[in-house]
Amino acid sequence: MVTKQFTGSPDDADLRRADSLAREIFADVANKWAFLIIEALGEQTLRFSELRNDVEGISHKMLTQNLRMLERNGLIERTVYPVVPPRVEYTLTEPGQGLRVTIDALCDWTHRYLGDIEAARHRADPA
Repeated sequence: MVTKQFTGSPDDADLRRADSLAREIFADVANKWAFLIIEALGEQTLRFSELRNDVEGISHKMLTQNLRMLERNGLIERTVYPVVPPRVEYTLTEPGQGLRVTIDALCDWTHRYLGDIEAARHRADPA
């Protein structure tokens, strides 16, 4: 194993770490399921089965994986109630709400430019 000595300033190291972390988080959350889960939670708290019903087409496995990833990144909070049968609820954290604002802006952009996008696709892929 080779260890490379960092020769830049501490500020440069902090920026590189922040950029690396940002890329890692973006790679995690930039998928359709994560976006749909965040949108489904919105301003509400939902149980697993409610989320699965709201996120059309998602499998049990994909929902579980994405919920774990979103929790790991601090975007959702998972609350387990000590009852029988166990009750688990999910809600967006403050950072999750912040990402939701960004997702909403992306959806707004899509609606605004849908006609342009469809026209460009039609020109590129004439049937």
